[in-house]
Amino acid sequence: MHVPNLPTLETLNAFVPKDLDVNSVASEWMKAFSASCERGDVDGVSELFIAESHWRDMLALTWDFRTFNGLPAIRQFLTDRLASCKLTNFRVKEGLTALQQPYPDLAWIQICFEFTHAVGEATGIVRIVPQSSGPWKAHVMYTNLDDLAGFPERLGPHRNFAPNHGKWVSEREKSVAFENEDPTVLVIGGGHSGLDLAARLKCLDVRTLVVERNPRIGDNWRNRYEALCLHDPVWYDHMPYLPFPPTWPVYTPAMKLGDWLESYAKAMELDIWTSSVVLSARKNDSGTWDVVVERQGKELTLTVKHLVFAMGIGAGEGHMPEYPGMDRFKGQILHSTQHKRATDHVGKKVVVIGACTAAHDIAVDYYEHGVDITMYQRSSTYVMTTKNGFQRMMNPVYWEGGPPVDLADRLGASFPHLSSIELKRREAKLIAEDDKELLEGLRRRGFKLNMGTMDAGFGLSAWDRAGGYYLDVGGSQMIIDGKIKLKNDSQIAEFTESGLKFENGNELPADVVVFATGLGDSRIGIRNICGDAVADKCSKI
Repeated sequence: MHVPNLPTLETLNAFVPKDLDVNSVASEWMKAFSASCERGDVDGVSELFIAESHWRDMLALTWDFRTFNGLPAIRQFLTDRLASCKLTNFRVKEGLTALQQPYPDLAWIQICFEFTHAVGEATGIVRIVPQSSGPWKAHVMYTNLDDLAGFPERLGPHRNFAPNHGKWVSEREKSVAFENEDPTVLVIGGGHSGLDLAARLKCLDVRTLVVERNPRIGDNWRNRYEALCLHDPVWYDHMPYLPFPPTWPVYTPAMKLGDWLESYAKAMELDIWTSSVVLSARKNDSGTWDVVVERQGKELTLTVKHLVFAMGIGAGEGHMPEYPGMDRFKGQILHSTQHKRATDHVGKKVVVIGACTAAHDIAVDYYEHGVDITMYQRSSTYVMTTKNGFQRMMNPVYWEGGPPVDLADRLGASFPHLSSIELKRREAKLIAEDDKELLEGLRRRGFKLNMGTMDAGFGLSAWDRAGGYYLDVGGSQMIIDGKIKLKNDSQIAEFTESGLKFENGNELPADVVVFATGLGDSRIGIRNICGDAVADKCSKI
């Protein structure tokens, strides 16, 4: 994979004038860009971009999520799409244009703007960089379709103004029942992603049904281990229309989040069938989906236009490696998705297989409850502290006093993943320097570390693997102090009746073995419901 270079001042042979008029430079660029777009002038738009530039489009010009890397790809994309989209009425959003210099050798002007599309309203974010001579040019462009003409979200002035005297309960019951009516969209899974989508669609008057296998919304979090607490901060986790209150803790306990999701679903009046399971879904000759749902002991068939899988990574099923001898082990074997609480194993010897987030959470919980705990590390782990890492990664976008979440999400999405790799590599090095004392302590203890996928730290590992890291909230120091014992000098050869035997001949006694080895392939749910023919067409997520 070719990793694009950053547009450093050195490679651009440019500098930032001390007397730079940021708004004037931004205005001139936007004036040229809007004029070329409105004319459908592909050459004119292309002239405003540097050679190694990137355009990320979310539905605005492509009806898809696409990124075009390099000027030739951007030019072809514009040739195919610009004229038909009829872009007009470009407006710079006041107060958001700014010169940003994340590093001494990097500088750009960030411009947020709005424009009108043939089918609706859209927004954009562009970052322009200085040149050795002449006007500044674009390095990264992001465009997003916000609204379809004639289909506004039912909020603000578009909300329901009619009083409702005595009908609300019966109307809700009828809406949820879907008697003699099929939903337009069926969402499988009532976790936060499924609820997010259902809320958005409801506000667009799209009839949507969420099917959740658990008895209550939020059980997908309540049923996890009791020590589970989100490691990403509250500013990153807001849901549509109903943000967390300002009293909410920075890191949310899983049980608290479960209750919030249940409250959210009720407050947003989402149509949900709990204790229900989608058994199968098959596409019919008309191009819609025939979906069989088991509910209240009956099988019901719904015909829907759109089927959405919001079942989580691996459809919530744990990835359980197999080792010889597991069947003769006389102790207990669990996956982290089955583990509930450390107090279940007081007085026993426990081995946690894995060395990422769940493994650390569970190991810390065991130690704090007086349980003899050993962590077995199969391969190296990326570690950063939440204290230092998030300060560099998320401040000021997802931070106290940061921009509204709608803008923050656009800013976060506006850097294509490929073009951000070099930025993330720099960021990871700085975080490692901030965490130097802790990381050196882990190395002395023998804990194996890496710098994340492509040496780009947490961000790329999360996108690429959805794992392989630990965002430290105290577990690392327990390993350094020997409170959590560590084993990683040999691979597991087999289970014995009383524990684990390793390839170097060592044995480790255990009464309980917890596999904190991640979740399965996200296509599992698709395969189980839609069959192999559909699942085989899906790329790995």
